[in-house]
Amino acid sequence: MNNIKYIMMVLAGSCLYGTMSSMVKMLHGKGYTAAEISYWQALIAALLLGLAALATRCHAVNINKMKKKDLWPLLLTGSAIGLVNYLYYLSVSYIPASIAVIILMQFTWFSLLLEWLIFGRKPSRIEFATMATILTGTLLAGGLLETDLCSMSAKGLLTATGAAMAYAVYVVANGRIGKGVRWQSKSATIMLGSSLTILAINGSAAIGLDNFSTEFASWAMMLAIAGTTIPTALFAMGIYKIGACTSSVLMTAELPVAIISAHLILGEKTSNTQIAGIIIMIGAISAMNYYRTNKHRI
Repeated sequence: MNNIKYIMMVLAGSCLYGTMSSMVKMLHGKGYTAAEISYWQALIAALLLGLAALATRCHAVNINKMKKKDLWPLLLTGSAIGLVNYLYYLSVSYIPASIAVIILMQFTWFSLLLEWLIFGRKPSRIEFATMATILTGTLLAGGLLETDLCSMSAKGLLTATGAAMAYAVYVVANGRIGKGVRWQSKSATIMLGSSLTILAINGSAAIGLDNFSTEFASWAMMLAIAGTTIPTALFAMGIYKIGACTSSVLMTAELPVAIISAHLILGEKTSNTQIAGIIIMIGAISAMNYYRTNKHRI
């Protein structure tokens, strides 16, 4: 039961992430690029989290401060999530958001594989069963069985796959790096690494002010707070407490939220097959959480 708080943190962060694809799709329609959106979103989030770290620094009691040895690993962890956002936002400009998010969800088994191959942490039977069920729900929820991937943009498919791989690295690293660092400092450093990476990849497009306006500033602030600042803080607090494997499963909640958001915000139709897939995914996540919180009683 001690872990339920951290489980809910990771779950809440995933749900917030799930709303982002619809928002980004709208911004693409307004002429904004993936580089602009991801860079300003990350930079504003880094500033907000940095202010939070400074504001709470003097009140931190009996908590380890960030050491030099923690700096580079956290910056590199931020590089991973920066790549996730940039590549994912880029992919939805080439392929449907519903397909992009399905490919992104493959980070779940990528994460389990990384934990197993690098750290020897073999997933439990309940994690294997949950993952298989979630992958089945993913195929249904995204309508992948009814889609011809061969007719889609290869660039879109590749960038979405790259985002999934980077997401897996982020999840695993977040669960193992900076365990003694305050979540405020950890989150701020991660987002600093994210913004610097996006700037390095596509600096001219990221900081170009041709499309900058009051409207874009408002969108960037909203995305930074709801889609980056809060989720990053929740993940920084929760992932290392419950582990990368469990977190990977919980973070698949992003897909049903993305589909529901697309229906409500973009007016995209949701089929009965997709609804069935969403129910399967939610059921699998709920069953795993029930097992996790009650296994010591059984």
